[in-house]
This record gives sequence, C-alpha cells and structure tokens, in this order.
Amino acid sequence: MTHEEIQNNKEEFIRIYKENISREGSEELLKWIEKTDFFTAPASSRFHYACEGGLCAHSISVYKTLMEKHFDEDSDDIESFTISALLHDLCKAEFYKVSTRNVKNETTGQWEKVPYFSVEDKFPYGHGEKSVFLIERKMRLKLEEAMAIRWHMGGFDEGGGYSISLAYDKYPLAVKLHLSDLESTYLREKGTSDVNRK
Repeated sequence: MTHEEIQNNKEEFIRIYKENISREGSEELLKWIEKTDFFTAPASSRFHYACEGGLCAHSISVYKTLMEKHFDEDSDDIESFTISALLHDLCKAEFYKVSTRNVKNETTGQWEKVPYFSVEDKFPYGHGEKSVFLIERKMRLKLEEAMAIRWHMGGFDEGGGYSISLAYDKYPLAVKLHLSDLESTYLREKGTSDVNRK
C-alpha cells in the first residue's frame, strides 16, 4: 500500500467517524487512536491486508460491507453501526511489529532477508474483549455494540462456547458485524497482502 493510499484511508476513516459518531468521549477516543499506529498497522500478520495501513483499510472495508448489506435506515442506528465496524479491531493497534527473516529466493537460490509482521502483544487481553475494553476507556458503548465487537470473530475466537450463540440470538448487530467481517476478510480483501510470506 502506498503512502498516498494510507493517507487517503486515514482521511476517509476520520471523515466517516466524525460524520457518524458524536457520543461523549468520541473525540478523546479518536485523539488516542491517532497517537497509536492504528493508521499504519497491518490488519494481520500474513493473511488479509498484511501490509502497512492494512488495519485502517480493513476497518473501512468492514464498515462499507456492513452498511451495504445490513443497514436499514428506518430501524438501524448509524452511530452504532459505525462504531462497531470502524472500531471492532482496535485491539490490533500497537500489536504488530516489523521483523525480518531469511527466505530462499526461488530464482537465484540465494537466501535473502525479507520483512514480515510478527505479533508483539503488550496487553494480552484477548481479541474482541480487548477492543471493547480499549474503547470504553474513553467512550461508553451500548450493549449491542459491545456484544457485536466482542463476538465479531465468531467461531474463530477462543472460549466462546454457548455465549456466542446467545449473543447472536439476542443482538442482530453482532451477527451482521460478524458476516461483514467475514465477507471483507475472505472475499473483498483476498490477495491484499504485500509483505512476502513463506
């Protein structure tokens, strides 16, 4: 991802955020986000958007998928949808670091150092629950938003058990966010990594 694309995504994220989120604490939360590596971090270490700026790009992708596929302006709250989509992976800020490893060049047969993203979790609090925790340090979430963010990974998350089913049954936004995250990750963002992985 180019520097220009990263900057454009940051501007789009902030525009969507400010247009749709006006809850008390939202400005403080955005200021905190801007102090982290959220806008330059990857979305994953080797799968979707495993590149600089991937986390922000993925968050926007999930927002667009959620709005296109699941938002009903007569019954849904755009603020809740925006919070859930844009902030569901806030736990990945300050989570990755760039490292290098030796990989054999198939053409030359020589070993070369190539960059890759490794995990350096300084606050191992889980995934969805960590995002909820970080958001709530600055801005209160509605229960359906907290449930959606907590369970957006569905069966890919650890320790869900029967609780995921209960959350999905009671909070439709949780199901919609999970589906949007899946579609964005596995269909819309396929092939978006630009760091060489072996």
